[in-house]
Amino acid sequence: MSEGKTMRNGEASRPQLEMKISRAFSPGTPINIIDLFSGRKEQLRRVIDAVNQRGQHAIIFGERGVGKTSLSNILPLVLSDPKQNFLTTKINCDGSDDYSTLWKKVFSEISIVVRKRKAGFFADQDESTLPLSGELPRKLSPDLVFKTVRRICENGHLIIIIDEFDRIESSTAGRMISDTIKMLSDYSVDSTLVLVGVADMVDDLIKEHLSIERALVQIQMPRMTRKELSEILRKGFGYIGVQADDGAIEYVTSLSQGLPHYAHLLGLHAVRDAIDHGSRTVSVANVEAATEKAIRTSQQSIMKAYHIATTSPRKDNIFSEVLLACALSQGDDLGYFAASGIRTPLNKVMGKYYEIPAFARHLKEFCDQKRGPVLQKTGFKHRYRYRFVNPLMQPFTIMQGLASKKITKKILDDIDREAKKR
Repeated sequence: MSEGKTMRNGEASRPQLEMKISRAFSPGTPINIIDLFSGRKEQLRRVIDAVNQRGQHAIIFGERGVGKTSLSNILPLVLSDPKQNFLTTKINCDGSDDYSTLWKKVFSEISIVVRKRKAGFFADQDESTLPLSGELPRKLSPDLVFKTVRRICENGHLIIIIDEFDRIESSTAGRMISDTIKMLSDYSVDSTLVLVGVADMVDDLIKEHLSIERALVQIQMPRMTRKELSEILRKGFGYIGVQADDGAIEYVTSLSQGLPHYAHLLGLHAVRDAIDHGSRTVSVANVEAATEKAIRTSQQSIMKAYHIATTSPRKDNIFSEVLLACALSQGDDLGYFAASGIRTPLNKVMGKYYEIPAFARHLKEFCDQKRGPVLQKTGFKHRYRYRFVNPLMQPFTIMQGLASKKITKKILDDIDREAKKR
């Protein structure tokens, strides 16, 4: 019996189907199945170039939630070429790490063979495999790490992927990593470090050693394009064995605001809603149901942050409307938007025109502790640019606007069309 028939013939196949849906759309965890990974061809190409160019290392940076960890998960699979003698290891950093614990994590993933002669004159040797970290001292220096990496590279090209590097709070770790990169590059050791984190860490690393700039391939991860988000959805729906209307795909990509998390979240709830209603085609109506579900099941931290940002004792306050206009404004590759970019969407939301002084106070408060802060700003007075502290708040705010009838799908489509003209 075919899979399609079993799925239609009843509840026996539903658990199996739910497993496929959960694998296809995983909003809570980064992608680690290469067949379901979508987009980021340019970023992958640049990492591969860095690996194949001796003395080059890579740093992948961008907003939180744009898919950096998914890319770092896929890298070992992409680079597992049997014709190449690659040894690839990946670790995650946390707030308690310093330079030594970071490299202990790396070396604990690499094993060495220890040989001991058995008793007796003609006895064979016993062999055991131990983590390389076991033979190293508690405190590690850049020089010792350099020598250890060079020793490993006698057996092949070592690729070390260090994810969430920006979570390290140690003030000396960045400087010591810069020293390590400089030595590995200067001596052309057959290795590649791939650091993954937010944009600020790029400047922090380079200022420690301006000369390492030539050794670091800087790879920005912008928000995903509509085309890349569509690819996520079409691959996911195809893997499950369902179809989707073009309008449904466009609606999800519009709501997701370039963030793969929401493409996965809305795709997950939309396909479940379609199947619950006996359909194998995802429609706009299923996406609307998915939006309501996504709001109800959002992380408590997001809901609480939204409440703090928009609540006011004054009934005529427009905090929620201004925040919605911020969410609808067009940002740059790092998510920053100008105050002037808020005017048009606020006009759509409020039905009347507002100049910047009318909502300048709201922007200021959104950047203060009093309301989160929910926004952060950069630049100079009268030329400030803003972005959401948590990028996931942006699509959530838009979905809240739809749920509360502050905007309609038509308004969202109109704003999209006007943005494409600019």
